[in-house]
Amino acid sequence: MRPFNILSGPATVLPTKNIDTDIILPARYLKVLTRKGLGGVAFQTYRFAPDGRALEDDPFNRPDGVVAPIIIAGENFGCGSSREHASWALDDLGVRAILCPRFADIFSGNAFKNGLLLIELPQNVIDSLIAAGVEDITIDLAAQTVSTPVWGSIFFDIDPFRKTCLLGGLDEIALTERLGAEIAIFEHAQEARAAWIRPRLRQ
Repeated sequence: MRPFNILSGPATVLPTKNIDTDIILPARYLKVLTRKGLGGVAFQTYRFAPDGRALEDDPFNRPDGVVAPIIIAGENFGCGSSREHASWALDDLGVRAILCPRFADIFSGNAFKNGLLLIELPQNVIDSLIAAGVEDITIDLAAQTVSTPVWGSIFFDIDPFRKTCLLGGLDEIALTERLGAEIAIFEHAQEARAAWIRPRLRQ
């Protein structure tokens, strides 16, 4: 997982409420076992017509051809099914942070485990950012601030454990590996205990 420190860039604006995981990544792609390439099929209804034509009003279609690393979204982003593929698709698309008044709980957990920073901001702040179509946002995770031309510097709350993991780029595997010495001591103690018990069970 990539460390998250300071992120600067434009934002894709998705003002619709209740954008569910099927909109983020349609269910027909859930058979895919790799994350690579899922960004190309993310948000299909926003980006492509049913016949596959690119939509002119695609909010992800920027003149420079680069996908904005930040999304500003309506309330309850990530609702619907619990598919982790939705977070994989966002990461592969190049999205690193999402600003929203409220996120769906399961999506929030999946996003964190895949290195995505979800920031909940008051509805009036999100509304003003959506209206402005902000092109210049800086997120400082260490300071827990979002800086925009519209609001200046805004403080946001984040769970301390999640903050530490994101700053260090630590997923569940990396966290486990950091405890390698403690795990080895525990396993040795368990083996010694089992060696002491086995002969007594035979008596």
